[in-house]
Amino acid sequence: MKLKSIVSLTLLALVMLACKKDKAETEVVKDEGVAFNYNVEQFADIKVLRYQIPGWENLTLKEQKLVYYLTQAGLAGRDISWDQNYRHNLKIRKALESVYTNYKGDKKVANWANFETYLKRVWFSNGIHHHYSNDKIKPEFSSDYLAQLLKETNTSLEGEAFDVIFNDKDAKKVNLTKDVDNVFLSAVNFYGPDVTTAEVEAFYKKKTSPNAKKPLSFGLNSQLVKEKGVLKERVYKSGGLYGAAIDQIITWLEKAQSVAENKAQGDALGLLIQYYKTGDLQTWDDYNVTWTAATEGNIDYINSFIEVYNDPLGYTGSYETIVQIKDFDMSEKMAVLSENAQWFEDNSPLMDAHKKDSVVGVTYKVVNVAGEAGDASPSTPIGVNLPNANWIRAAVGSKSVSLGNIINAYNNAGSNGRLKEFVHDEEELKLEEEFGQKADKLHTALHEVIGHASGQLNPGVGETKETLKKYASTLEEGRADLVGLYYLYNPKLQELGLVDDWKSVGKAAYDGYIRNGLMTQLIRLQLGDDVEEAHMVNRQWVSAWAFEKGLKDNVIEKVTRDGKTYFNINDYEKLHALFGELLRETQRIKSEGDYKAVEDLVEGYGVKVDPAIHAEVLERNKQFTSAPYSGFVNPVLVPETNDAGEITGVKVIQPGTFSGQMLNYSRDYNFLPEVN
Repeated sequence: MKLKSIVSLTLLALVMLACKKDKAETEVVKDEGVAFNYNVEQFADIKVLRYQIPGWENLTLKEQKLVYYLTQAGLAGRDISWDQNYRHNLKIRKALESVYTNYKGDKKVANWANFETYLKRVWFSNGIHHHYSNDKIKPEFSSDYLAQLLKETNTSLEGEAFDVIFNDKDAKKVNLTKDVDNVFLSAVNFYGPDVTTAEVEAFYKKKTSPNAKKPLSFGLNSQLVKEKGVLKERVYKSGGLYGAAIDQIITWLEKAQSVAENKAQGDALGLLIQYYKTGDLQTWDDYNVTWTAATEGNIDYINSFIEVYNDPLGYTGSYETIVQIKDFDMSEKMAVLSENAQWFEDNSPLMDAHKKDSVVGVTYKVVNVAGEAGDASPSTPIGVNLPNANWIRAAVGSKSVSLGNIINAYNNAGSNGRLKEFVHDEEELKLEEEFGQKADKLHTALHEVIGHASGQLNPGVGETKETLKKYASTLEEGRADLVGLYYLYNPKLQELGLVDDWKSVGKAAYDGYIRNGLMTQLIRLQLGDDVEEAHMVNRQWVSAWAFEKGLKDNVIEKVTRDGKTYFNINDYEKLHALFGELLRETQRIKSEGDYKAVEDLVEGYGVKVDPAIHAEVLERNKQFTSAPYSGFVNPVLVPETNDAGEITGVKVIQPGTFSGQMLNYSRDYNFLPEVN
């Protein structure tokens, strides 16, 4: 599971060995002695940032080579995520990029500016659907203008791939609307366009695992399509679907294995390579067990088809990679969380039957990202906890990381001034300014380390993708959020030396969460839209449930002042108790597989938006120019070689422009030119 950056007011107040690089790619944007510039550019609702790799020069040559090989492996599969997101994405991207690089006409007109913005939005979202809302991105130019550009650049884009840019077909990448066929109405390319929800559920219901206590992740690495009316899986593997890109991934992973830091790390990489070669799901589980136990070393990584948020039924994983370097100082400071994981489990408000008797193998590190690709880039998580299989978490444990340099880049990219507009009073503002960043970091840590590792399923209850279906992801993210919220307002954090003033940190965390969940995250939605993205949905149902249940005692007060709405927490103790009550219920829902209860919770509190509040928030937000979403370009790792072609060092270069990096990626990692 990964925690997406909410880019809330809190967070914003506080994103072949020698490849030729073009000028934009190799432009150095930081001179010695000059403050690092985190900001690249802004367009539409997007702000693009840079991040640094602290301590790179302290890595050994072997470690630098390992990081380089792992980042190349990640980028080699980049186009997989584009095709997974929508069947015409690669064809559309290729055409738009051809226009962008070859057009010699008038580039000072509004239509060209709108074309550039559209292309950048498509780049950022890895496709024509918005990376967060899942809505198809609407171009602010006509089909006639695009046809003109295509003609003048001798570029081909015809039929459905052209028409879909402008029509209403395939309007949602992931459609989670209640009482519709979510698979059939989702544009995501995990299923054939004529496959229905009922057919998918019936197909996977027939599959059984050799060991019922260790269920395989059926559907994780395959596309389900109809061939002559019969359902068939097209497996992602060498020689299978996406095989051309996967072969490139394997090549780089083999290089990485040759410089592994230790045997355990090398063994894990070997199993990952075998998984890519065979597509065998038992090998995937064997890999995850080995990878989870491989905790020694300075370098780690996430690579493969992992998170299932983009699947309306939660079966198929999106391709993603993150390459990580351990932040020694911060990891040592925060290790106390994983060391005390059993205490947090024992003292949680969960029903005893839903608590783990023994929380095993929980490791937590603060890491510095060295490269990301696929579903993790340009829009990146800020924390990750893996593996996702419940039985592996229970038997072996899990790895949790916070992406320290990503969070640092967010915090140093500049404030957008929205905070003062939406806080209720000076006390709330002061708490946020003094304790908000600390609260954010601790909530991320508690969410990933304690939250996702906590609780257990009742005996005989199936995996949540089977029991809770399309609500599984938002329930799990909300449950982990609630674990964090419950313990953020607890003296144990001060006892462990993590904070100096637990009450102030807890209050700042509660203020920020409620403010964002009930109001400020709405700046990301068009008026009249429902909340649909799993993390946004969970923040709203947690906040709205707590607000409603606390009405009798006025725990959270809705205040209207000078025609503006605010939410003020009057009783933090009672809100803490409400979070505990909801945590207990969400774990019960997960443990028992109670579909009706999760449907009532999510649909009742997390999806619909108060139109008056939404209109007000959008109006109040008009005064601010900073974009509500942020993401990142990646540093470029350039190997330096001797006359024998051996790598003697790896240099880190910051990209000068977003478009330069995107064009270079398309040129250098274009391994899926024809995907059917």
